[in-house]
Amino acid sequence: MINADNQQATTKVEVLRDYQPERSALSAPYDIVRSAWRHAGCAKAQRPKKLNKTQGSILVGLLLGDGHLEAVTRDQTYRLKVEHSLKQKEYVDWLYGTFSDFIRNGAYTKIKSLHEKRFSCYGFTTCSSGLFQFYAHQFYDGHKKIIPKLFANLIDPLALAIWFMDDGSFKSKHHKTFIIHSVGYAKSDLEIVQKVLMEKFGIKIALHKQYDRWRIYFLSETANEFKKLIEPYMIRSMRYKLG
Repeated sequence: MINADNQQATTKVEVLRDYQPERSALSAPYDIVRSAWRHAGCAKAQRPKKLNKTQGSILVGLLLGDGHLEAVTRDQTYRLKVEHSLKQKEYVDWLYGTFSDFIRNGAYTKIKSLHEKRFSCYGFTTCSSGLFQFYAHQFYDGHKKIIPKLFANLIDPLALAIWFMDDGSFKSKHHKTFIIHSVGYAKSDLEIVQKVLMEKFGIKIALHKQYDRWRIYFLSETANEFKKLIEPYMIRSMRYKLG
């Protein structure tokens, strides 16, 4: 039986120390059989046997946000892809360091176009691994992202902070609260988030409709509690999102 209750956030020191994961941290609670690494640079690499606690929590936050898992071998092995604006290079470098034992190539920079505008992106892709399989099965229905049924067990302060650093923003000086731009999820999925954040952390949110999509709006009465919960895990360059 899968038990995700051990996926608790590590301390600020463990998360931020030299941008590296704690090698001796408790393993993720999933005994997933590893398959061969397939893509260039990984075939002869030393294969990690497990995700540590920090990696597990950060992976949850990334998959809630802008991170993606790409299937490599018959729905058994996956690789993690992270890509942000070049302006968020420090954040991407921190994530790169966290998953460095899964990476054999350096981070990359490329030019992308969106709505006739060109901008620079910065990111990385891990080697493929069966260790990501459990998370892919939780966060995807086909090619569409979903909120996992085990969301209550998987979410912790570190994962929530990563989601906020990916997709969150400070509402305004007048409102003094926060938003997560969760527009890729169905309302029914976000209602799971709403229920769990209240029951697990005492944080109240509302779901605001934006055209035909939904955003998470943190109610002002518990906005400060939310800030205190995630602030220890916010890296320096992303603290502007806290207002």
